[in-house]
Amino acid sequence: MSRFIRNNRLTLIGIVLGLIGGYLYYDFVGCASGTCPITSKPLNSTLYGALLGGLLFNAFQKTPNTNQK
Repeated sequence: MSRFIRNNRLTLIGIVLGLIGGYLYYDFVGCASGTCPITSKPLNSTLYGALLGGLLFNAFQKTPNTNQK
């Protein structure tokens, strides 16, 4: 388990920051009418933020080179 965390720590950090950012976006910006599909509920906004944070931080993660001789 610790190997998984060590290898994917940048992605996991992005997920945690995305969770926080998604909830803060819901709390401060939100959707006044309730018709916005992402920001009308805190769960939707938080999960969407986690997804985007994980994808963004994963783009900066280096992949190990397995073709070494």
